[in-house]
Amino acid sequence: MYEYKTRGTCSTLIRFDITGQKIHDVSFENGCDGNLKAISALVEGMEAGELIKRLKGVQCKTKGTSCGDQLARAVEGRLEAAGAKLA
Repeated sequence: MYEYKTRGTCSTLIRFDITGQKIHDVSFENGCDGNLKAISALVEGMEAGELIKRLKGVQCKTKGTSCGDQLARAVEGRLEAAGAKLA
């Protein structure tokens, strides 16, 4: 299980697992409960590269980021740290 401290969002922490290239068990602390549960459900089992492609750069209001964007950055950073190539 990986943890990522968010920046610029109402959620403060993201937890997730990566098995192979697939994302599992995403959960958020704080933030918009229903929306974050929906994001978690939608990305369950998704390929990491697809998640990054879909969510990176999505903005919430004028924050310059969003919970989805933070998740994409967390996954991307974890893969880069592990030396993994995106599928």
